[in-house]
Amino acid sequence: MALMTCSFFSEILGFNTEIVAIIPQATHTQVGLQGKASSDRHPTLFLLHGLSDDHTIWLRRTSIERYAAELGLAVIMPNVQRSFYTDMAYGPDYWSYLSLELPRIARGFFPLSDKREDNFVAGLSMGGYGAFKWALSCPDQFAAAASLSGALNMNNDEHIARFPKDMQLIFGGKPLAGTKHDLLHLLDAGAELNGPKPLLYQCCGTEDFLYQDNLVFRDHAEQCSFDLTYQEGPGNHTWDYWDARIQDVLAWLPLQNRK
Repeated sequence: MALMTCSFFSEILGFNTEIVAIIPQATHTQVGLQGKASSDRHPTLFLLHGLSDDHTIWLRRTSIERYAAELGLAVIMPNVQRSFYTDMAYGPDYWSYLSLELPRIARGFFPLSDKREDNFVAGLSMGGYGAFKWALSCPDQFAAAASLSGALNMNNDEHIARFPKDMQLIFGGKPLAGTKHDLLHLLDAGAELNGPKPLLYQCCGTEDFLYQDNLVFRDHAEQCSFDLTYQEGPGNHTWDYWDARIQDVLAWLPLQNRK
């Protein structure tokens, strides 16, 4: 695998930002690892960070580079600060950057596939929200999306109480129910579409403070007839849980090159 931290200018954000990119490399003599790579453009996982972290965190806290190597899977990890992957009421337009600009820029830098069946998105906590928001808002872009301990019910007043400053800066203190920021609303809207819907994978530890929110999302997704793979078990909001579960996510992804 090739590992790069890439700094570039975003026209939408109006400033320089960074991504960490893991790009497949076929290797046969490397000790302890055999890398796989397509002769064509690479399938890609956009991997999203949580509220208190940044684009480096998955690399620092898990073995994502090693896990992706044998799959021939590129991994793109962006930085969106504490934005909840949203065009902030009082801050940068991180949703527009993520959904409109980042894929085009990343595919310009690296040989990444733009085919829907080769593109996936996943994230933890705030990033789980971002992953489902992106895939449900843009179902033509992603074959599958995964949330690990995601903040999936933003109608919960406990989030406002826990992070009042963030919620004001991001959403302007406005109610989220029934808006484009509400994942339950996006499930309802997606259920009415005739086109393809992304496969969904959801997991959460039963000791996690977001566990009840995850049950709310699970039940709503099942009512909307989404193809949802749900996993729960002992675990908290910690990296030992996410390191284990990201391996499950990678095993679940419908990668064409597994055939």
